[in-house]
Amino acid sequence: GRTENNARGGGGRGRVGLCVLCGLPAAGKSTLARGLCRRLPQRRGWACLLLTYDELIPPDAFRAREPGAEPDPSLPDWKQSRRELLQCLERLLQAMLTGDPLAAAGPSRQPVWERFLACCNRQGLLRSMEGGGGRYCAHTAGSGPLCIILDDNFYYQSMRYEVFQLARKYSLSYCQLFLESPLECCLQRNRLRSHPLPDHTIHLMASKIEMPDLKKNAWEQNSLILRSSDCASEKYAQSCESKPNVMCLHVSLLPVSPRQEADRAICAASAVHQADQTCRRLVSQAMKEARDKNIPPSELKSLAEELNKLKAEVLEDVRQGNHLKSQLSVQSQCSDPDTSVISLFQLEAANIVNKYILK
Repeated sequence: GRTENNARGGGGRGRVGLCVLCGLPAAGKSTLARGLCRRLPQRRGWACLLLTYDELIPPDAFRAREPGAEPDPSLPDWKQSRRELLQCLERLLQAMLTGDPLAAAGPSRQPVWERFLACCNRQGLLRSMEGGGGRYCAHTAGSGPLCIILDDNFYYQSMRYEVFQLARKYSLSYCQLFLESPLECCLQRNRLRSHPLPDHTIHLMASKIEMPDLKKNAWEQNSLILRSSDCASEKYAQSCESKPNVMCLHVSLLPVSPRQEADRAICAASAVHQADQTCRRLVSQAMKEARDKNIPPSELKSLAEELNKLKAEVLEDVRQGNHLKSQLSVQSQCSDPDTSVISLFQLEAANIVNKYILK
């Protein structure tokens, strides 16, 4: 059909990916989301759309959901608001992929829809059509990729699966970034916010949160888990500033869409050979750099061992085909590993070399 053809690149803008951020409140998701929105356009040429659920779902829906709150039929339903938000996202995707205009929603969806349109407008993704009437066109002229970042807790796997289903339906790329931070750190940082959540709300969510299960759920294979243990606000802010670079790499290498699994399998065999050749070259370059910095021979030996161990781990990931790195190593159209797993290897190898240089 028309939508399917456009989703596969027959029309509209270039590649589109959905990136889900998940974790406890005050784990740092919004800070990292903003960092991604700054870095992805600068480093990879990706356009970004940030959808923050706390801003898009009406506040009354959150109040109605607080533990111990009396049911109030006059307040919007939180679960229904989440469903409506996904429906808004789907309507936007359809408009982008088909070129059809976005029209005003019906009264039942008006609050969420108006918030959603305002959010897209602020980020330059929409433009009003001639004649007004609340009709918009999605910007589809750009050929560069678009990363849609969903910033929410997503503490149940079922919440994340709904987004994955949307990606699968429209042949979009999909990945999820899980920010893991100790409960006490989240509680401390939450208390410093201008509008903190009650402690018991975060405790309750921590007891229910479901980590990505890469072994059980094939659809969660494209996950990156980032761990933070800094509770002090200053150290935490510094760690957040450093992580968008790593996350930028992973998000900009969003895996191919679910409908392209067969093509990816065909590319896998050659990816191992390509990755091995490129890793060898990068190890040689790293060792030359270390020798130029006059690192003692005894430390050069240790450096070589670390780099070769890293290379072996990366190649095994590619060979097994069951890890995030291997998923990233085989892009659509058998792309060069320099733009995928090798970029990650190069980043980690540079960190190892710097450790020796800065001794």
